[in-house]
Amino acid sequence: MGKFGLRSILLFAVVVHILVISAAADIKNLKIWPMPLSVSYGHRNLQLSNEFVLKTEGSKYPDASGILKEGFSRLLDVIKVAHVVDTNFSYDGPSPVLKGIQVVVLSPSDELQYGVDESYNLTIPEKGNPAFAYLTAKTVYGALHGFQTFSQACHFNLTTRSIEVHQVPWTIVDRPRFSYRGLLIDTSRHYLPLPVILKVIDSMAYAKLNVLHWHIVDTQSFPLEIPSFPKLWNGAYSSSERYTVADASEIVRYAGRRGINVLAELDVPGHAKSWGIGYPSLWPSKNCQEPLDVSSDFTFKLIDGILSDFSKIFKYKFVHLGGDEVDTSCWTLTPRISKWLKQHRLNGTSAYEYFVLRAQKIALSHGYEIINWEETFNNFGNKLSPKTIVHNWLGGGVAQQVTAAGLRCIVSNQDKWYLDHIDTTWQDFYSNEPLTNITKPEQQRLVIGGEVCMWGEHIDGSNIETTIWPRAAAAAERLWTAYDNIAKNPEQAARRLAYFRCLLNQRGVASGPLTGGGRAAPDEPGSCYEQ
Repeated sequence: MGKFGLRSILLFAVVVHILVISAAADIKNLKIWPMPLSVSYGHRNLQLSNEFVLKTEGSKYPDASGILKEGFSRLLDVIKVAHVVDTNFSYDGPSPVLKGIQVVVLSPSDELQYGVDESYNLTIPEKGNPAFAYLTAKTVYGALHGFQTFSQACHFNLTTRSIEVHQVPWTIVDRPRFSYRGLLIDTSRHYLPLPVILKVIDSMAYAKLNVLHWHIVDTQSFPLEIPSFPKLWNGAYSSSERYTVADASEIVRYAGRRGINVLAELDVPGHAKSWGIGYPSLWPSKNCQEPLDVSSDFTFKLIDGILSDFSKIFKYKFVHLGGDEVDTSCWTLTPRISKWLKQHRLNGTSAYEYFVLRAQKIALSHGYEIINWEETFNNFGNKLSPKTIVHNWLGGGVAQQVTAAGLRCIVSNQDKWYLDHIDTTWQDFYSNEPLTNITKPEQQRLVIGGEVCMWGEHIDGSNIETTIWPRAAAAAERLWTAYDNIAKNPEQAARRLAYFRCLLNQRGVASGPLTGGGRAAPDEPGSCYEQ
């Protein structure tokens, strides 16, 4: 690998905390999002060869499934998307050329699971004979992140009509702060066509988000095919607004090849009215249709069947079982269920606990660890399985309580990280710190990350992108970037975020301007970079 070889890159990692951000005075000129752990850069440019190549000599990763080659192909696509590279254009000026990128992946495995190593080191020299960029990573998924960072150093030169790498030489050492960096999409309130979901996944990869939380079903509709109980998707809005098993498998496959896990959610016992369209016996009564009937063994047989089918599609180690906003009045007011409650010495609150814990046991039997919304912790936290991750959404302070109790937590407090709250600005998203008031290291480690939530009441394929971006990118940097490298004043990050927003637009992602909240339109004519 020459003087920029693996030994040099590993040696550089030892001094990462010494060189946190080089050329601090020039930080305003840095255009990488999210901010890397350690970065130094220069002030020269290299032209990208028209035959820019991928080399993998020395890599232990065989790439039998083609994940690395596909990632490299996507890299070439995104850096060329904004302009036509004119190979017939003649330019006689000096043009040092970058011939390719050499990638060394240290692990032969491409298993994608929670906690997979996503670190990478990237070096781009200013000269060489020939000149190659060098990318090393523990896993192929770290290498994919390195490709994303490399792509942001590439720019089109109108003089040479070619792609250049600006600000060489680059030396970057990078890894995520949190292992869980999620985006929720909701396909019950509005059906999202498959191409829309795949495009959302592409945009997530640009921002180094790594979990697509798929809130598949809810009160309004049940769009997913469940082979064990085929009448469930009778609860879809229409026959055209359904996902087959093959569709769901494609979403998982597509995301996985971009380093993104898919977290499936089955929100029980509330938010489940649509289940009864196909199986009316799940309703407490015809006129009182949720939560699911706690007294019926069929309810839990059906949950078992769904999770069995899930386990064949969704390979992420976690499943989300919801458990939020449960109004138990249909149980206490329905005579046959009220009688059952009395026989089992339960009231509405204890029946809610019974339901959640029984559903947890079913999920555990299928090999899943469980995520539940925070109401379960607030009501009976000491009864939850120790394998539970509590998903905070109601407000601040909950993560502190959860970790003090020894449970893991995901942060999505609605006042800061709900994308459907369109008045919430990117500055609010950026400023939301998952570890607020959590000072003990052993408790900080229990916060596995955070998630921005794109609830679908007012979202469909026509406006989802401008509602997600650029605000989700602000949270993405909070979740990826080391705490000491986060801008203490969001306005210090505004220039870089504006550049990333315009980069998304160039790649075909409809990201709104930084001014205003979600789905904001430009205020007036002007440059993308100034809005």
